[in-house]
Amino acid sequence: MPENKFLKDARLIPQKLKLEGDSLRFTIKGTIPIESVFSPKNPKVLVLFQSPTFKLELGEIELKRTVSNYGYEKKFSLKFEPWMLEGSLELLFFQGKKVVQVPFENAVLAKGVIAPQLMVKLGEVYPDEPIPVVGLYITTGSLDKEIIQKEEFLLGFDLGSSSFKANQANSETLNGLDQFLERNPDVQQIRITGIQSPESGEGKNSSLGMSRAESARKVLLSRISSVSESDLKVNSRWNDWFDLRLLLRDYKGISTNRKDELYAILMNQETYLEQSERLKKVPGFSQVAQDLYPLLRVAKIEITAKPTMGLNMEQSIRLKEALANRSMVTDLSFADWVLAAEASQSLDEKAAIYSKMTELFRSALPYNNMAVVRIRQAQRTLDRESREVLWDEALRLLEQAYRIEPNPHTLHNQGQILAFRGAYWDAYQKLSTASTLTQNPDFIQHNEALRGALDVLRGDYRLATLRFDYKFTDPKDYFNKGLAYYLLGDYVNSNIAFEESVVNGRDFGYGYYGLAMIAAASGQKEVAVIQLKKAIQSNRQLADKAFLDPIFDELRESQEFFSELSTK
Repeated sequence: MPENKFLKDARLIPQKLKLEGDSLRFTIKGTIPIESVFSPKNPKVLVLFQSPTFKLELGEIELKRTVSNYGYEKKFSLKFEPWMLEGSLELLFFQGKKVVQVPFENAVLAKGVIAPQLMVKLGEVYPDEPIPVVGLYITTGSLDKEIIQKEEFLLGFDLGSSSFKANQANSETLNGLDQFLERNPDVQQIRITGIQSPESGEGKNSSLGMSRAESARKVLLSRISSVSESDLKVNSRWNDWFDLRLLLRDYKGISTNRKDELYAILMNQETYLEQSERLKKVPGFSQVAQDLYPLLRVAKIEITAKPTMGLNMEQSIRLKEALANRSMVTDLSFADWVLAAEASQSLDEKAAIYSKMTELFRSALPYNNMAVVRIRQAQRTLDRESREVLWDEALRLLEQAYRIEPNPHTLHNQGQILAFRGAYWDAYQKLSTASTLTQNPDFIQHNEALRGALDVLRGDYRLATLRFDYKFTDPKDYFNKGLAYYLLGDYVNSNIAFEESVVNGRDFGYGYYGLAMIAAASGQKEVAVIQLKKAIQSNRQLADKAFLDPIFDELRESQEFFSELSTK
């Protein structure tokens, strides 16, 4: 397109559209030259915001004539609409006495909207992504039996060695591992990562870390008969400061300011050796190395498992008979019915059990849990109308549960449905009330995680970071935490949270996307492209967003961006 003559001075302030709260606020400013060659006749400037599906005319901007030009400046405040993410803000210049539809000149001031807060995860389902676990069952015990448990264990090694030693520390670790598996015998995954410290006695290549992982693997295979070799995922880390950053978080041997200085070095995207030299120059780092480096001579074992439970054969037969007839009498106790429902892996079977329980027992539990089943069934349908029907039924069940007995689980589940429907403030109120009704740590953690996600959408990022002050197992919660810190401009803590998201779910992909956002904001273009590539390889749903996100406008100016991210 030919270069603009009259709109060449048009400016958008700030330079990119950014979502703040629920609005877009910006100023359009510029001048139109008055010269003998370019003198405009009856000039008029209009503002247009349009996308492939929607067009919003923002009206005319008043022109003020001076000796050498027409000046214009106007502030705008628009309520955000989702279509704006794919829209463009344009300035249209008309001149002449005749009314025409086609502008004399056109200037695109911005494409898309910077709105990372809209990536926050509330439990929605997206194509080709795992279905998130949402809704909270009321259970008979203090532990929600359906929640997958995750625990980390560290086996220590001598300097430069990969030989396992049955010392007191390792024996205590293995005893703890045994106890965890007794409580959670249904093993989902075991991941072993061999780690070596930066000490000179630890070797010059990655073989030591892998050897440590292999030693740990042999120990586990000899100890856990139910686990096959294929269930053990083995890898190693070397020339990577990730594990040191994790240790630094809880280290009390240096001041907060000195710790921030170390974090800045560990995240400055220099090479490993360059960072190592910088760390040595920080006052007090020799003590940090002395205290923390030995803790990196380990094999890290991450176990994901679930408890197993259920009725015995005789009880199962009686349950089946009770479900098949209309009798209002049962030989099974209330706890037996709950146990049967919790043990079932089928939502339809759970629904049948909880439905029968509403006939047999006056309790909030079956109504609440039946509602959770409906919420999760809604997640498994792509039809919006069917989801709404299931949500409506769930809300009716939850109202009945709360009438029988006010309880936090019912309020949490109501809040979850309201969040799905976009009624964020109403959802927030439900969750806030729920938090006052119990001190159960498992419940509080799940409730606060959802409240924190809503805080991000509400723009209260500082409060959101407080909500996420837990050790999570779900990568989406760490991603939401990273978003809160990113939107505060706290890239150190944001980076830590995004890395935790990656560690807890590499296939999730969003953690890598968050790391790419930080790299782009820090001017590290090559690092940003690398992280985006990892994000897309992990989750193809992120490809379209990466190619449109204004955060990466500068990256898209290079051919490397397209060549790297277009590869499968």
